[in-house]
Amino acid sequence: MIFGFNTDVKHGDTIYHVQSEAREGELLLQTQVFVRGRCIGKKATSYASKNSEAQAGDSQKEQLLREQHRLVLDAIREGKLDNVLDHPEPEVLATVKELDVQWLNSESVHSDRNLTMQLRVTEGGAAAPGARLTFRFARPGGTPFYTQAVADSGGAAEIKIEVEEAELPDSTLLVQINQEGRTATRKFVLRKAE
Repeated sequence: MIFGFNTDVKHGDTIYHVQSEAREGELLLQTQVFVRGRCIGKKATSYASKNSEAQAGDSQKEQLLREQHRLVLDAIREGKLDNVLDHPEPEVLATVKELDVQWLNSESVHSDRNLTMQLRVTEGGAAAPGARLTFRFARPGGTPFYTQAVADSGGAAEIKIEVEEAELPDSTLLVQINQEGRTATRKFVLRKAE
């Protein structure tokens, strides 16, 4: 299983978050580009023909995904992002059911020595019950911590991690969602409230 790549890169005054993952259900290697949490474009490559020809292994898919991720990062640094992003027709976009996760309690996450995150998983805007979520919590200077949850009938999931509030600034939480062979990965960066 390929977990994916997440990189923040700055060009001018804009910070781009680039996220790449293998979408096994659709046989796609997908890279998405976000600015301030909003997806501004995607690059997707099908490996369906490679999969049927030689049963592409995870290491081969990971190498292709790594190259695609690097291509998008280089395009951002050179100011040529539009040259590498896909530009599908609106009708095609309307048929794609995207897995997504919303962070419901982002304003208040720490109490009683616990980081509590309430999330809602959706697919094409509708609740995604039974979706499996894998979390990787990493803080500066600390060992990463992993945990899992399953979305309930309304797509809701909650995790609690025992951690001191002082350790939260600049910590990251990587969430991978799996639903019937489809995957999505999101990265959340924790900041100190102003």
